[in-house]
Amino acid sequence: MVRRVSRLLGAAIGVMLVVLAPVSVAAAAPKPPPPGVDITGEGLTEPLRLRVETDAAHVTAVIDQVSWFAATGEASGPKAADLGPKYTVVVLAGDKAKQTFDLYPLAKGGPRAFRPAKQPDGRKARDGWFLGRLNMSETLRTAGVPLPRQVETVSGGVGGGERMIPEESLDPGRDLDEALGELQRLLLLNAGVVVTITIGLAGIALLIRRRTR
Repeated sequence: MVRRVSRLLGAAIGVMLVVLAPVSVAAAAPKPPPPGVDITGEGLTEPLRLRVETDAAHVTAVIDQVSWFAATGEASGPKAADLGPKYTVVVLAGDKAKQTFDLYPLAKGGPRAFRPAKQPDGRKARDGWFLGRLNMSETLRTAGVPLPRQVETVSGGVGGGERMIPEESLDPGRDLDEALGELQRLLLLNAGVVVTITIGLAGIALLIRRRTR
């Protein structure tokens, strides 16, 4: 009886060791180094160093500007004269540089980004141009880059940073007659659709009535 209990106890201890072993290994695994960002470019006399310990929101926002790019981009970008100021963003893991990108938040036609083939961590990449997020300029500005405020920039999204709503639609003195004319055309269109549907239903009802006679 004692031997049987000892065997069962030994088996239970063995099972516990097997179950807990991965947990111990996982607990002992080193934590990944915290992310960070270095930014250099026009108007910055020294690199702007952002670390997650002190600037978590800004680090996350800047990394979000470059983390979604596809494996390949456009082979060529805008003309140099249309790019505007350049800001080089280096994404770090701890003290080690992992990736680098050139951002052009004020490029003509909307923000642009360039990813060079040569990356600091040695990963394989291709030179590629990408459309930037609409809020690139504001993201960099709030992080500390000396850029003019873009009050008309839409938050997030991809593509140009120009006004999304036409200038004339923001004019409070817009011609009232034009607005009423558009409303009238819309009402006439709706009335036409209702009449068409009514005639169609009447025709179907008449056809069904004839067949049931």
